[in-house]
Amino acid sequence: MYLYFVFILLIFVYILSGCGEPNYEPNISRVVNGEEARPYSWPWQVSLESFFPTCGGTLIAPDWVLTAAHCITFHTYRVVLAEHDMNKEEGPEQSIMVAKMIIHPKWNDNCVSCGNDIALLKLEKSAVINDKVQLACLPQYNAAVTHNQPCYVTGWGRLYSGGPQATTLQQALLPVVDHSVCSQSDWWGSSAKTTMVCAGGESKSACHGDSGGPLNCKGRDGRWYVEGVTSFVDGRGCNTPKRPTVFTRVASFIPWISETYVMLRYSCNAPHL
Repeated sequence: MYLYFVFILLIFVYILSGCGEPNYEPNISRVVNGEEARPYSWPWQVSLESFFPTCGGTLIAPDWVLTAAHCITFHTYRVVLAEHDMNKEEGPEQSIMVAKMIIHPKWNDNCVSCGNDIALLKLEKSAVINDKVQLACLPQYNAAVTHNQPCYVTGWGRLYSGGPQATTLQQALLPVVDHSVCSQSDWWGSSAKTTMVCAGGESKSACHGDSGGPLNCKGRDGRWYVEGVTSFVDGRGCNTPKRPTVFTRVASFIPWISETYVMLRYSCNAPHL
């Protein structure tokens, strides 16, 4: 038990000591309905790829990526960091194979609205942290985001429902919608759980292909935190009124993230008897 808590302390001290502070500041002064992000301004954003790009993800430690459980449908994946333009080899990209995929044990792939849409990816090797590849901060356990708090979704998803896939990384301002609003019967109703975060709505939305990527929210300390993992939108379209994008609430899963890291780290380092 002592070793367990020591590992938790070490990982969070390590992560919080250097996270959420991009060298290239995001251009957030005029983003409303989405636009191309400034290159490398979201340096924890990763592209999750199998035979082709499938989802997004967030680098939370040099060898750990956070994504959505529903993204894990193939056996072999790699992540690409420092990606901006999918159609160009721009130089700083890092491509790393995924060594292990850990899906939340309560995830039900037949019921995305049941929650627990979260997964951790252990990379074969650590990413090289530099000015274009950095870590996002994790929120404290059960930390709350507030109604209308300005947060940003990022990814290479479709530019609008039925529209083309983005080739360059996009960002959009998605103000948080409080659970008391999002769970109303004419909004998401019972599909909105307390382990989820709703954000955006109408013209402001994530879209297909953004899954697994981060909902980036700036903390009072000036650092960027991954408060959500992009989970689902309304089946009628990404920009349906009163159907904001739904994210897995990362703050609800901090114990599971900690336990997973500790268990895998300890099992890998334990002496063979």
